[in-house]
Amino acid sequence: CSMRGTSQFPMVIGQIQQLDKFIQKQKEMETTLIEKLHEALLSYWNKQDAFGMASLFTKDANVIGFDGSQMNGQEQIEAELKQVFADHKTASYVWKVEEIRFLDPQVALLRAIVGMVPPGKKEINPSTNAIQSLISIKENNIWKIALFQNTAAQFHGRPELVEAMTKE
Repeated sequence: CSMRGTSQFPMVIGQIQQLDKFIQKQKEMETTLIEKLHEALLSYWNKQDAFGMASLFTKDANVIGFDGSQMNGQEQIEAELKQVFADHKTASYVWKVEEIRFLDPQVALLRAIVGMVPPGKKEINPSTNAIQSLISIKENNIWKIALFQNTAAQFHGRPELVEAMTKE
């Protein structure tokens, strides 16, 4: 008794392998786009460009700042950032992306650690180290930020963790 159609197994397996390679390549491209979105966000901050930053968010996005302040919606994000930048020269971000994870094909989580270099200085101020979480969604084939949270990394009572993060 011979199996019918067994000669097509290698062809089907080859097609599955090609599809898997295509999917992996697509995921790598999407990961790069999400990393670039985060890079653009922090670069706009470093340039004190409120309009540029706000343009990266969805219309109904949410931001939770380092101090716990909240901004809701793209318009409020732009207005609040304009005020921040008008009042004083802000420190510049340096960052390291720790993880990008897809929650589904249209939603991704990015986690990063950041430090800030005060104006006129060359070294990170460890008291401004933070952990950033960014939820991005794909709208009309463009990745936008739906939620951005910037949490102080104080590590109370554990100065060795602050030092290790600053070195990273």
